[in-house]
Amino acid sequence: MKATTLGALLVIVYTGMMAAADGITKFIAGGYEAPQLFALSSALVVLMAAGAARTTGGGTLKISSIKAMVARSALTVIASLAFFKAFLLLPFADVFLFIGLMPLIAAAMSGPMLGESPRPLAWVALSIGACGVFFLTPGGVSGAQEGHAWAFLAALTGTASMLLARVIAKVERAPLAQVFWPNLALMVAMGVALPFVWRPMTLVDAGWIMGYAVFLFGARYVVAEALRLLPAYVATPLMNLQFVWMVAIGMVAFNEFPGTGTILGVMLVIASGLWLVVEESLVRRKLALQNASEQSGASPSLGKARIYPAE
Repeated sequence: MKATTLGALLVIVYTGMMAAADGITKFIAGGYEAPQLFALSSALVVLMAAGAARTTGGGTLKISSIKAMVARSALTVIASLAFFKAFLLLPFADVFLFIGLMPLIAAAMSGPMLGESPRPLAWVALSIGACGVFFLTPGGVSGAQEGHAWAFLAALTGTASMLLARVIAKVERAPLAQVFWPNLALMVAMGVALPFVWRPMTLVDAGWIMGYAVFLFGARYVVAEALRLLPAYVATPLMNLQFVWMVAIGMVAFNEFPGTGTILGVMLVIASGLWLVVEESLVRRKLALQNASEQSGASPSLGKARIYPAE
């Protein structure tokens, strides 16, 4: 129960940080190219991770799951670029519609990648969460556009990257390494293109990029720990709470007020995420009781109370 609760709280913190980072991405995308944002921000994140690793008990940057980390790093680069293009070409609501599909994508991928195929009740909760996402755009997506293709690619690669984070976390606990290496790959990839798209920046814009890096570092460190504590199909629906943060940011920063459809969608998304957390807690408690019962049944002090089918 403690692991599930902690994992859920970490996911909530992660969604707040990512919502703030996405807001900055939307702001920066109007004036700068993706390599300028990601080369600078990822360099800052790499420095933060390296600095944290050098502190006492800060963690290690060494990783033994090399193949999984290489794949995760490559997917992170693709997802970052795809989300940047999606935010540039689409309004927030359309992009978040595809983000809302990530739990279903995770459910489909978790079987072959993690051996964590969700239970029937989890599929119901995931479906409810997906319905909630569609409430956020009651008019639907009006025709296929370039931005929608970028958004779908971002959701697909972003989900796969998160699942690989859990693959690594199952083998070793190295959250700083999970932050450092994908951002190093992003810095190198975007740095190659940076000279061709560089534009002089104001101190204010540089401050926004620094803020983006801080939020991103915190979010990726937190999500690596969250995915260690929660199955991916439980964690990813909770990530839809990012909608709530975005509603708040829209109201405060952009004077945008949610409509009835948005409120209904958010309620369904929250309900489906909480359902999965509660179900996971109940399953873990049931397994713990079964294990305790089996251990008690094997105790010699029970004497004739023990019953073995083979006898």
